[in-house]
Amino acid sequence: MFDRRPTPETPGPGQESVWDYPRPPRAERMKRHAVLRHAGAVVAESDDLVRVLETSHPPTYYLPRTAFSDGMLAAVERRTFCEWKGIAHYVDISVPGAEPLRSVGWWYPEPDARYPELTDLVAVYVAPFDEIRLDDELVRPQPGGFYGGWVTDEVVGPFKGGPGSQGW
Repeated sequence: MFDRRPTPETPGPGQESVWDYPRPPRAERMKRHAVLRHAGAVVAESDDLVRVLETSHPPTYYLPRTAFSDGMLAAVERRTFCEWKGIAHYVDISVPGAEPLRSVGWWYPEPDARYPELTDLVAVYVAPFDEIRLDDELVRPQPGGFYGGWVTDEVVGPFKGGPGSQGW
C-alpha cells in the first residue's frame, strides 16, 4: 500500500525540516557534544560527531568507537544492509550491573565509498538508553523503533517511522 507523502511542518528560526534533507543521504562532520548514559554510567561522550541527513528522517549521529567507555561495546552477529552505506554490523552495550542493551548500536566497517567519514564510527538507537543528550538537550527517539534518528527541537517533521509512513 502506498502512503502519500505528508505535508512538511514549517521550520521556525534555527530549525531544519527533514523534508529538505537529501536522498541519497549526506554525511557531515560536526563539532557538537553528545553524552550517552545508561544505568548510572556514561557509556560514550564525544565532541566529534558525524550526522547523516536523509529525507524524512531526523539526523542519525555517529560517534567514534573510541568515545565509548572501555569494555562496553561487544560485536554481535546481526547484520543489515543499507542501499546507500553498505553492510551494518551491530553491537551490544554492556554497563556493569545492568542488563545488556542488545543490538543497540551499529557501524559500517567498510562503508560505501560515498561515506568514508563513517569508518570506525558507531550510531545508536536512542530509546533503550536512560538518557542521550546533544548539546545539553535531551534527545528523543525517531518514531517506530526501526530507524536510529535523534529527534531534537532543531528538526521538524513529520518523521518517517511511525504508523502510515512506510511508503514515504
